[in-house]
Amino acid sequence: MSFAADFIKATQKELPLSSVMLISSRRAVVWSDSMDNEAGTAGESVLSCANCGKPASLQCPKCLELKLPREDASFCTQDCFKASWASHKKVHLRAKLATAAPSEQVQDGWLYCLKKGQARTSELPYFDWSGTLRPHRISTMRSVPITIERPDWANDGIPKVEPSSDLQNIVEIKTPEQIERMRETCRIAREVLDAAARVIRPGITTDEIDKVVHDATIAAGGYPSPLNYHFFPKSCCTSVNEVICHGIPDSRKLEDGDIVNVDVTVYYKGVHGDLNETYFVGQVDDVSQKLVRCTYECLDKAISIVKPGVRFREVGEVINRHASMSGFSVVKSYCGHGIGELFHCAPNIPHYGRNKAVGMMKAGQTFTIEPMINAGVWRDRLWPDGWTAVTADGKRSAQFEHTLLVTETGVEVLTARLPSSPNVFPWLDS
Repeated sequence: MSFAADFIKATQKELPLSSVMLISSRRAVVWSDSMDNEAGTAGESVLSCANCGKPASLQCPKCLELKLPREDASFCTQDCFKASWASHKKVHLRAKLATAAPSEQVQDGWLYCLKKGQARTSELPYFDWSGTLRPHRISTMRSVPITIERPDWANDGIPKVEPSSDLQNIVEIKTPEQIERMRETCRIAREVLDAAARVIRPGITTDEIDKVVHDATIAAGGYPSPLNYHFFPKSCCTSVNEVICHGIPDSRKLEDGDIVNVDVTVYYKGVHGDLNETYFVGQVDDVSQKLVRCTYECLDKAISIVKPGVRFREVGEVINRHASMSGFSVVKSYCGHGIGELFHCAPNIPHYGRNKAVGMMKAGQTFTIEPMINAGVWRDRLWPDGWTAVTADGKRSAQFEHTLLVTETGVEVLTARLPSSPNVFPWLDS
């Protein structure tokens, strides 16, 4: 886990195009020439503005499309329509829900996430979405047995030790005892991620994937580190298509042709183990296949240079070179991080070139490398939930991550694939 329209186009038959008056790119009011005909004469029926009560001759086009009563959809001026938009748009949502199939109705306890997990809403938040993906409702937070050892944010969502720790500025050299605990925890994290990989298929929801991660972690005696970390509401991150990282598992079903990253971190015996992989859902297009493979290779090439004496900044140079040669870009907003008894600490390890990361690798250090590679531009945007980072242009993104230990002679991949890991990456066969 990284550190860090309601405008309706009028038709010639129904509403003259010249009669549409835009307020903004997402709102419009329409003069309807048929209003008088439908209501009879002006003396028989006078429509009032839904905002101020004055005589109204303008109408919300979305209400016309949904065939809602004109009495609640009429306005005297564009300014009145604009002023009432925040409350008026709820009429559209209620109408859609009232006519939705049972499977589309709001499920009990399933709501949209807001404010980094600290708030919920029954309405899809308004946002200038960069791609085709939309957030779906999320289930309530999963429970953890009281017998499981927990990090200090588990109960109230607020890390206590981590933010002010000296290890935010000093790269810790782990003791042999700490390293052994990390090996054990990282092995569990790998097995949990493998369990998630086995269930990925078209039709499964990311919430169901989260349940697999949660249950497998608990069964191993661990705590899912993301759960309630700074109020994150789920036990893992699931990032689909244009989501770069920190996607929140929800009720959306994976579709044939999607790609999905599952990011797992386990807390066990007082330390964290962190890894992620990006998977194909059914038959995926050639560009997505190339993107995922390139991202895997970026991480592989970065790991190959890890050893004592190498500067942290060199990791980004290796990744950037390979991604650029493949025609892709490297995300700059999120980086690898130190890990151990703290979830996130020094060092910060950028994945892009010409970065200014300080420090040098030494034996006994543990950290993650987790490049996020985009098919388009490197820039990102944040969804209204405060967590989900997406590509600015809506094109796809992929990511892979390992937790690493610097040894005297090189590197040990603590979260390495096991002989039992599912065979989901075609290039590994060759």
